[in-house]
Amino acid sequence: MGSPVISENRHGDTAHLHGSRRCQSNQQVRAEMYNALRERALLLRVLAGAGPGLLLVIVVVTVVASLVPAVSAVAMAMLVGRVADGAGAGFLAGAVVPLVVFGAVLLLGHVLEVAQEPLFFLAAARIDGAHRAEVARLAVTSPAFATLEREDVRNLVWEARADPGNWTEKTPADGALTQLKLLAHGVGLVSLGVVLVAFSWWVLPLLLAAVVAHTMIGRRNAMRWYDKWLGGTDQGRRAEVWADAIFAPAEGKELRVFGFGGWAVERVTAHVRSMFEPVWAVGVENMRGQWRRLLLVLLPLTTVYVTVALAGARGAVSAAVATAVFAAGSAMFGYAGADSREVRGALVVLKALERLREELPAPAAALTSPAEISALPHVRFEGVGFSYPGSERKVLDGLDLEIRPGELLAVVGLNGAGKSTLIKLLAGLYPPTSGRITADGTDLVDLDPAGWRERVSVVFQDFVRYHLSAADNVALGNAAAPRDQATVEAAARDSGFTDVVDRLPEGWATPLSRERAGGADLSGGQWQQLVLTRALYAMRTGANVLVLDEPTAHLDVGTEFDVFHRLAARRGDATVVLISHRLSTVRQADRIVLLRDGRIGESGTHDELMALGGGYAELFEIQADRFKRGFDDRVEEDELL
Repeated sequence: MGSPVISENRHGDTAHLHGSRRCQSNQQVRAEMYNALRERALLLRVLAGAGPGLLLVIVVVTVVASLVPAVSAVAMAMLVGRVADGAGAGFLAGAVVPLVVFGAVLLLGHVLEVAQEPLFFLAAARIDGAHRAEVARLAVTSPAFATLEREDVRNLVWEARADPGNWTEKTPADGALTQLKLLAHGVGLVSLGVVLVAFSWWVLPLLLAAVVAHTMIGRRNAMRWYDKWLGGTDQGRRAEVWADAIFAPAEGKELRVFGFGGWAVERVTAHVRSMFEPVWAVGVENMRGQWRRLLLVLLPLTTVYVTVALAGARGAVSAAVATAVFAAGSAMFGYAGADSREVRGALVVLKALERLREELPAPAAALTSPAEISALPHVRFEGVGFSYPGSERKVLDGLDLEIRPGELLAVVGLNGAGKSTLIKLLAGLYPPTSGRITADGTDLVDLDPAGWRERVSVVFQDFVRYHLSAADNVALGNAAAPRDQATVEAAARDSGFTDVVDRLPEGWATPLSRERAGGADLSGGQWQQLVLTRALYAMRTGANVLVLDEPTAHLDVGTEFDVFHRLAARRGDATVVLISHRLSTVRQADRIVLLRDGRIGESGTHDELMALGGGYAELFEIQADRFKRGFDDRVEEDELL
């Protein structure tokens, strides 16, 4: 026989274990209830985007529409009761009023149903428009540019965009307006319950329990369905990328030349199937289980209808009461068919937006304004190290660099030396992994990023070709400033782009895309001249630090020399940082730095670096020898050497 103490301890431990499990279960239930309430509040907050006036009208229309089934049941009961009272001299006169009431209720229900569609359409346009504007604002104004390159954040943007590409995707308005309908359904259920209780109290809990169970099963099925859809989000994005490539003109050339168009179509099909086959499987499983929901409708209604019919046959209830119960009972299950997928799909979008707000915070309010630093700031890289997110490779490692006010600084080096990365850090697109970058002694991380970027005009090596007019393409250099055509043309003269514009069909008004009516495309070199014009336009409208990453890579050497001479003529008016592989074009720079292994390997004027006989001199001699031997466009030998 066991020790009483041990036995008592065991019973105590068991009781404690059961109590702990009950506590955890209660906590889980409370957490789920809190989360459900939070989600409903999130959806209802979205409704504010419709505007107070429109929202009030929609609420009134929706609530009144929810009362129509109960009122129509009462009106029908009045009419049937009048008919059941028997024929007589005043029968027709007495039936007119209940008949008119019944007809008016039916007409009102129809009018409200028709009115809801345009009202909901207008509300959805406002709500979803405000949502999409917020997603766009987060993407373009947040200083956390590096965060946008993460795959999980790109997936969040894809989920939050509220731009349905297929029938599985929903918008915030879909869920918010459906949630409003569900609340109105609650009002409708209460009104129907009042009608049912007039017959017997037990009818209401019986039918209400069946409606709730019916709704819960539908909601569970919808959640499983959307969970499977979310699991295929990444596959959907990949299919979209290949679909865009198939129809894009630039990629279309390679698809045909290299003959991999069929392979691309197969990739789209494979990704789409990977995304939707699990969703389809869950949908089929849900359809097979619909018999449970059917039983939840048939059994309670049959019980109620048979009971009422027997009571009517015995004379225990009037025909009017029986009619009201029949109509109200069937109407209750109309509220069980609300599509919870709309709510579930909208919550996916809204939660993605919540996470985006966390990942892409707005700039701190206490940041220093760039207006507090000088017009031509003294920029320093102090022990700067940098690795791209997700990579351990140090692109920059202890970089010390000084960019003096008004100087023309050339940065050269082999591919992969970190030249383009240096520009991204200077523009404030990435913060350094270590060290700091200062402007007149103020750390760039403490400067308002939008204000700093207004001071810096950058020509990236992988520039974007916008399908806008030539004038608009240039004016994008400072879209915040009112467009001044004279300034646009002055920037074009600085870059040598005027001759290109003169050959366009509509001049500055020509759309730079063959896909647009009257449009024309440019060559690679002409596009590069346009992008340089855009940067020079920014300089003429407020920017004073010009950063050029291989701005003349697509130009012939003669045109490149002309462009560089124009840039050199602007030294002193602005600080110019020039990255170029063609070392012959940077000879007139005030200072040349050779970037090597993430650091400054050499620094000085062209003559000083040639006299040093180091890496720069070796690279220059190699390129000069290629020019002499005719491997590139010829230039005057005295200019080159």
